[in-house]
Amino acid sequence: AASFSLSYAFCFFPGYGHTVPLSDGGKAFCIIYSVIGIPFTLLFLTAVVQRIIVYVTRRPVLYFHIRWGFSKQVVAIIHAIVLGFITVSCFFLIPAAIFSVLEDDWNFLESFYFCFISLSTIGLGDYVPGEGYNQKFRELYKIGITCYLLLGLIAMLVVLETFCELHELKKFRKLFYVKKDKEEDQVHIMEHDQLSFSSISDQAASMKDDQKANEPFVTSQSPTSNDSSLNN
Repeated sequence: AASFSLSYAFCFFPGYGHTVPLSDGGKAFCIIYSVIGIPFTLLFLTAVVQRIIVYVTRRPVLYFHIRWGFSKQVVAIIHAIVLGFITVSCFFLIPAAIFSVLEDDWNFLESFYFCFISLSTIGLGDYVPGEGYNQKFRELYKIGITCYLLLGLIAMLVVLETFCELHELKKFRKLFYVKKDKEEDQVHIMEHDQLSFSSISDQAASMKDDQKANEPFVTSQSPTSNDSSLNN
């Protein structure tokens, strides 16, 4: 039976394949868990990244643009390069050096390879940390690796989103967009205008009918009745 830390690592690790379900019930549970868990994980990561990028990317770029008067495009490019360098240092180079010390059979290149394969969600499974039986504090080590992978994945998504917001990359992405004909756009606009005009006219007519229905009935007196009342 696997411990809680191993089960938790199996739930998060990007498909290493070193811990797999063997029974039919375990395989069925794994399918159901993946169908439900993967969309919620994507929603969670998207929400977290959208909130982090406001404070990490957009506000610093806007601050240097307004405070110092630099070009917004230049500031965005420099900021993206600096952010990418910090991410590579904190989640690739430094962890690779730590893994090369903690893992007896790994050198720096193998440790860097593990970091790249894991944070890119490839997860080949040929290098898995903490699998040695003589590993000290093995369960705590597994939980630490899980936290590292989660934070590293969020950092990678923030960097990718930062680069995607660059003006030059937006221009490059527009080259792959499907261009619509202007005639089709004009037809859609005219149809939309006709529908909106007809709906407005229908609403105006219904409002007039409601006003007429709500007006009180006024009975006018005939002139013969007025004459008779004057004679009396």
